[in-house]
Amino acid sequence: MKEFWDARYNEETFAYGINPNEFFKENIDKLPVGNILLPAEGEGRNAVYAARKGWQVTAFDFSVSAKIKAMKLAEEHGVSIDFKVLDAANFQPEANIKYDVVGLFYAHIPAELRLEFHQKIVQIVKNSGYVIFEAFHKNQLNYLSGGPKDAKMLFSKEELEQEFAGLKFLSIEDKVINLDEGLYHQGQGYVLRMIATKA
Repeated sequence: MKEFWDARYNEETFAYGINPNEFFKENIDKLPVGNILLPAEGEGRNAVYAARKGWQVTAFDFSVSAKIKAMKLAEEHGVSIDFKVLDAANFQPEANIKYDVVGLFYAHIPAELRLEFHQKIVQIVKNSGYVIFEAFHKNQLNYLSGGPKDAKMLFSKEELEQEFAGLKFLSIEDKVINLDEGLYHQGQGYVLRMIATKA
């Protein structure tokens, strides 16, 4: 899996474009600036956008190629991001660091790791902080716009409610959207979107 992503991110073009995810942009623009964590961030399009808006950005991905592209994009925009090469399976919350926002966008990690990883995310969100999430719904198997072909790596509302237990769900919505994100997210897609907060 790591080899697949290193190869994809090693391509000259940005696999999912250089513009932020629309759902991310729409929501981050409404929030007061603070610190944000972006796991499985890929080539840095969301991280760089947040940094340009004044956020203190920490991001990680398990692909070295992704980090190289992300740091290049940050340099081109004159911003600084803290980008680590890290696998979600090895992510450990730091006791003294909490985040105003955690953004998860198409973070389709293996099903057996998800519950533990998402519960770590719940731990590191500040009280009154937010988790903003968009990924492919299980119905994406009927669409050709991208995403895993293994249903276990896709999401349902019920799974989100279980895996992010401890948060207050402000919205969970599944819908068909038109994707226009680089080479690999193109056309109609069936996604699941969530905004949750920590009381």
